[in-house]
Amino acid sequence: MRIYTDEIINAICLNIADRKGVSPSDVEAQLSWDEEYGFTAEVWVQGRSQYLVEANLLEAIEQYMYKQYGKRVFRSQITLDADEDFWADIAE
Repeated sequence: MRIYTDEIINAICLNIADRKGVSPSDVEAQLSWDEEYGFTAEVWVQGRSQYLVEANLLEAIEQYMYKQYGKRVFRSQITLDADEDFWADIAE
């Protein structure tokens, strides 16, 4: 299974909203990749910025897959990749 940028961002927003006790619509996220840090996301909640590392992104995707699709996946099953778009391949 593969999910793309929009669903990855939804996963991050839902995860952060749950952690911070705010509505998912109050969370904004922007994905990025660079050689030094790998996959990261900058997240804004109520005017405050925070950076998430790849482990945080994988955790958000794990929870999203369980809550939205009823599938229990582990970090070892998720592979992030990007070119002009971001995606996550999830091994069955």
